[in-house]
Amino acid sequence: MAKARSPGATGRKPPPRHRGAASRMPAFQHSLPMLLLWAREAVMQRFRPELNARGMTDQQWRIIRALIEVESCEICELSARCCIHAASLSRILPKLAADGIISRCPNEKDQRRVVVSLTADGRRLFESGIAASNRIYAQLASDIGAHRVEHVTAMLECLISALDAEGTGKAIAPAARSARKRKT
Repeated sequence: MAKARSPGATGRKPPPRHRGAASRMPAFQHSLPMLLLWAREAVMQRFRPELNARGMTDQQWRIIRALIEVESCEICELSARCCIHAASLSRILPKLAADGIISRCPNEKDQRRVVVSLTADGRRLFESGIAASNRIYAQLASDIGAHRVEHVTAMLECLISALDAEGTGKAIAPAARSARKRKT
């Protein structure tokens, strides 16, 4: 599989990080949001062929992946866990329900709220993808080094935690939030 090239990996000297003394804004290819997006896309290019072969989108897999770790959760929590806007979830969940992957039911205490969980078929679908996912992770570790994968993961967790210094929880996923609470 061809390795994704990072911007500036052409051997040419990268342009200066700041253009003009007054601007102090990083060049586009050095802006943190773009670097994070490009990194995400480079990683997802490794996983997407497997997802496509199984007839799934990135978002559908994120939903399954998030639900495998909990018995059930409300749509708002699922939205936060998956970084998928609730309005987008409202378009994705009916297809997963129709395919028998998830079930949706009203919250017992508040009928306006919907609780989502994986069905047995959804759990089997997840289980059937573990081997391929592990192969992709192993190839990624082989290509860039297991230590780099671990380092990037740790640095991203630190970044997310630091951006949530006020403790609002808005900047971090629930799993990261609970891990941070255990450390303190």
